[in-house]
Amino acid sequence: MAPLKGKRLYYTINLVAGLAIFFFGFDQGIMGGINTSPDYVKTMNLGYSTYQGPSEGYVATITNPTRQGGIVSAYYLGTLMGAMIGGAIGDRIGRLKTMGIGGVWVLFGAALQCTSQNMSWMICARIINGIGTGHLNAIVPVWSAEVATHTSRGAFIASEFTLNIFGMALAYWLEFGLGFIGNGDTQIRWRLPIALQIVPILVFMPTLYWMPESPRWLVKVGRISEARVVLQRVRARATDDNDSDNVPNIEPELNDITETVALEHKNARKSSYWSMFWGTDSGNLHIARRVQLSVWLQIIQEWTGIDAIAIYAPILFSEAGYSARKAQWLSGLNEITYTLSTLMGVFTIDRWGRRFGLWWGAIGQGIAMLLAGAFGRLLKTQPERASQYGGASAFFIFVYTAIFGATWLTIPWVYPTETFPLEVRAMGNAWGVVGWSIGNGWLTLLNPVMFNRIHENTFYIFAVVNFLSIPMVWAFYPETANRTLEEIDLLFASKSPFVWDEERHFRELKRLGPKVADDINKEEGEKAAVEV
Repeated sequence: MAPLKGKRLYYTINLVAGLAIFFFGFDQGIMGGINTSPDYVKTMNLGYSTYQGPSEGYVATITNPTRQGGIVSAYYLGTLMGAMIGGAIGDRIGRLKTMGIGGVWVLFGAALQCTSQNMSWMICARIINGIGTGHLNAIVPVWSAEVATHTSRGAFIASEFTLNIFGMALAYWLEFGLGFIGNGDTQIRWRLPIALQIVPILVFMPTLYWMPESPRWLVKVGRISEARVVLQRVRARATDDNDSDNVPNIEPELNDITETVALEHKNARKSSYWSMFWGTDSGNLHIARRVQLSVWLQIIQEWTGIDAIAIYAPILFSEAGYSARKAQWLSGLNEITYTLSTLMGVFTIDRWGRRFGLWWGAIGQGIAMLLAGAFGRLLKTQPERASQYGGASAFFIFVYTAIFGATWLTIPWVYPTETFPLEVRAMGNAWGVVGWSIGNGWLTLLNPVMFNRIHENTFYIFAVVNFLSIPMVWAFYPETANRTLEEIDLLFASKSPFVWDEERHFRELKRLGPKVADDINKEEGEKAAVEV
C-alpha cells in the first residue's frame, strides 16, 4: 500500500492525535458520573445512598467531600509527573515513541482503576493512569503543532479538542444510561466506563506505527533527509504522484527549521527543567518567561471554573433545585452543548487569534458565573420561585460552558506548543501540563469543600478569576496565531515582558533576519563576562 500523503496524511495525523485527546476527555468525563454512583460511594467510603423510588432509584449522599476530592485530584498528581517525564524523553527519543510509552502507562492504570476495591487502590491506580495521560498531554499537541502549517495550527489542535469534549459527553451519557440498571446501585455503573477508556488507546497505539515522526524533531536530531521526506508528504498538494503540481517547495520551510535549530543548539545548557524555570543561559530566548506564561495560563484556565462544571455538574444542578435524575440529565445535555461549542473555536482560533479569544471568553464566562451565583442565591432566599431561579442558574451554567468550549478550552493548550524553541518544545509543553495539573488538582481537591461550605458563592470566585485574566492577557501574552514556530523565537527576543515591547522588537528583528538573535546572545555573553 502506497504511503499516505497530502491532505489524506494531514487529516489522518489529525485523527490519530484526536484519538489520544478523545481518550483524555473520556477519562475526565467518567468521574462526573462515578462521583454520583452509589456503589462507588459505598466502596470508597465516601458516604451513603438511599432509595428514592423507581423514578430516581438509589441516590448517593456524600458525607466526606475532602476524601472525594482527594481521589479525583490524585489523577492530576499523576499527570504532573507524567508530563515532566514525557516532556524530557519526548525531546530525546522522539514524539511517537513517547506517545507509545504513555499508552502503556494508561492501559496499566485503567486496568487497576476498574478493579479497585478501596480508596488506597483507587488513588494509586489514578496516579498511574495520570502518568500515562501526562505523557500524552505533553506530546500529542506538540506533534500536531510541528506537523501543521502556521496558518492552520490552531484549528488543527482545536479540532482534536472537539473529540476531547465529545469523549466527555459520551462518558457522561454512558454512565447516565447505566444508572437505570439495578436502580443505579450496581458495580457496572462505574467499573464499565473505566474499563472502556482502554478501547481508544488500543486503537491509538498500533496506528502510531504508520504515522510520520515530527519533521522538526527529525531536524533537531540531525535526520534532515528524513525530515525532508516527511515535509514533502505532508505538504503535498495532491495524492497522485503523477500530478506535476504535486511537488511542494518545502525547502524554505526546511531551511527556516535548520537555521533555528542551529541557533538553539548553542544554548544547550537550558535543556533541563531547572534551567528552563530559571532561564539559565537562555539569553535572548527568555525561556523562563515562556515557562511562566504557559504554567499560569493553564492554572487560570481551570480556575475560570470549568473543572467544577465538568466533574461536579450533577451536584450543581441538584443545588439549583432539580431532582437527582433530572440533574444528571441536565449535566449530559450540558456536555452536548459543550461539544458543539468547540466547533466555533475550530473556525475562529486562527482567524481571530489567541488574544481576542481569551479576552471575549473571559468576559462572557465571568458574567455567566456572576449570574449563576446570583440566581443560586435568590433560589435560597425566595424558595417560592425556585423553578424560575433554579432554571436561570442552570441556564447560565450552560452559557458559561458554551463560551469556554469556544475559547478557553483550546487556546491554553495550543499556546505552549507554539511558544517554546524546538530544542525544548516537548519539555516546554510539559510545563503547560504541569500548570494544568496544578490548577486541576488544587481545584478538584477544594471544589467539594467550597460548594459544601460557601455553596453558590463559589461562582463569584470563578467570576473574579475570569475578570482578572483580561489585563494579564493584554499585558503579557503576545499573539502567536499565523506565525511560524521559527518566528516565535524573535517574538520573545525582547528584554521587556510586555506585549507592546515584544511586538515592536519583533518587527525590528524580522527585518534583520533570524541570525540577529544569535548576535544578541553573543553581546549579552560578552557583557556578562566583562561584569564578572
